[in-house]
Amino acid sequence: MRAVPAAELRPTDVVAEVREHLARSGATLSPAVVASALRDKGRPVGDATVLAVHDLLRQDVLGAGPLEPLLRLPGVTDVLVNGASAVYIDRGEGLELTTTRFPDDGSVRRLAQRLAGSVGRRLDDATPYVDLRLPDGTRFHAVLAPLSRPGSVISLRVPRARVFTLEELLDRGTVNADGAALLRRLVGSRLAFLVSGGTGSGKTTLLSALLSLVEPGHRMVVVEDASELRPDHPHVVGLESRPANVEGAGEVPMRVLVRQALRMRPDRLVVGEVRGAEVTDLLAALNTGHEGGCGTLHANSAGDVPARIEALAMATGMPQAAVHSQLASAVDAVVHVARGTGGVRRVAEVAVLTRGPAGLVSAVPAVTFPADGSTVEHPATELLGARLHA
Repeated sequence: MRAVPAAELRPTDVVAEVREHLARSGATLSPAVVASALRDKGRPVGDATVLAVHDLLRQDVLGAGPLEPLLRLPGVTDVLVNGASAVYIDRGEGLELTTTRFPDDGSVRRLAQRLAGSVGRRLDDATPYVDLRLPDGTRFHAVLAPLSRPGSVISLRVPRARVFTLEELLDRGTVNADGAALLRRLVGSRLAFLVSGGTGSGKTTLLSALLSLVEPGHRMVVVEDASELRPDHPHVVGLESRPANVEGAGEVPMRVLVRQALRMRPDRLVVGEVRGAEVTDLLAALNTGHEGGCGTLHANSAGDVPARIEALAMATGMPQAAVHSQLASAVDAVVHVARGTGGVRRVAEVAVLTRGPAGLVSAVPAVTFPADGSTVEHPATELLGARLHA
């Protein structure tokens, strides 16, 4: 009888039956156990069939299953599962539809639950979404159907094996020569700055490269929601927030970690992503002599940064006037990164924060870098230069 190739196997038939047999017996997965299970079910036991079923089940219980080969592809930054029939990857040039498929939504659900369970998190109908970091550093987010369409969805953000240098970003076209020189001066002058941009625009990649330029004798304390920054620097201390466990206890929010970081004698305080109440503690810290502090912030443009900071801080009860007063003296510049229609990430603008007559802070463009690779200076360039030389 013809052996059934792996491509023809479905969890609804052979694979599902073998999985049930293994669950009942508690046996460890192996080709011999698979062959025994197939015999018990009256299925064909050719070598090709046994190995095909074994490989599919092995994917089901180890690593990221059928996504594992995609995660190992050179240059992959994201793997996105939109239900059973659509799996995308991002290698820095936009999303690409792959040939990887899941047999059904149940397979996507099982993979998501197994990955969540690997770090002790719950993912089921009562708690149908999760956001966490896997043991290898991969950022994992999932939402189970029917909350999501067209089925259960998984998002995996792959950590960089190594940090890009500023020179490598220059070679890749992320920044031009003028921009690279300006960013070096920004770090060397110990100005406080934020790297802004949209999701997947390269904020973390750029900030890691800039932090690698910090003087070796400076102590950096990095606070993150999920550990992603990996600067090439000899003195980095990382603090990572922790969500509540299944009992709802044990949470350690970013705001608490920012306060702890201030007690650790940082020469540079870095907040990996400013997106909540920790913004008030960061502003306070940068107003108390912690020069060279920095972080990333989701924003559509450098001009939107003050409004974004205002919204985050006022949500904690901080008055508008106090927000802008703190911001004006805490942050010197904004480096905005953008992602073009072709998926290319680049530094688009460096702006300075200034306070107007009404007391409100605005981000004024100092230098912009159009997509054609040129450099355009604006009147605020003089203000930026004065801060760099201060």
